[in-house]
Amino acid sequence: MAKQYDVLFRLLLLGDSGVGKTCLLCRFTDNEFHPSHISTIAPVSSCVHAYSGVDFKMKTLLIDGIKVRIQIWDTAGQERYQTITKQYYRRAQGIFLVYDITSERSFQHIMKWASDVDEYAPDKVQKILVGNKSDDVEKRQVATEQGVKLAKAYGMDFFETSAFTNHNITETFTRLAEQVLAANKKDLDLLRISLNDELNLTALEEEEGLCDGSSGDQQKACWC
Repeated sequence: MAKQYDVLFRLLLLGDSGVGKTCLLCRFTDNEFHPSHISTIAPVSSCVHAYSGVDFKMKTLLIDGIKVRIQIWDTAGQERYQTITKQYYRRAQGIFLVYDITSERSFQHIMKWASDVDEYAPDKVQKILVGNKSDDVEKRQVATEQGVKLAKAYGMDFFETSAFTNHNITETFTRLAEQVLAANKKDLDLLRISLNDELNLTALEEEEGLCDGSSGDQQKACWC
């Protein structure tokens, strides 16, 4: 049976309540859009599994020949759940900082979310800034240029997305997965070297007859 994935990474969706985090998640993983999602404090659809203000969904991507399994956590934006969701920061390799382009308030709060990430997440966590609901042009309160400027200030990539029209959804999730893979590539390469060394040692022992089953003691010492 073929291996389902080569590496598993955890990605986290952060942002105020109502910015569309769950819609982004469901659109990416199941190509579903539910315009009337309730807040992420209970199961909102068959798309996600809920645990105390945190939902998750899985998807596998093929990046540079590597099967990357991403576990995407969708957090509740309400203040009363933030103590719970901060427990997930330290386990994340990648984080989406999401605001709603029709809400200046949600954009201003990105600085608070980014500060929490700096405090609680691992040092080499990868981040992307996401301006969601880009289809709602008439209600726009945050210009694209503002998003670009803020992302540049934090050294992040920036995407404007729409779960409604499926604009930039795959591109955004794939980009963060690529960044996480690149940031952890050295560890993956070391793991592969270690595995290859072990396999080479096994082959050498087989050549020397240490794994031919000629004695019980030799079998115990064998890597086979």
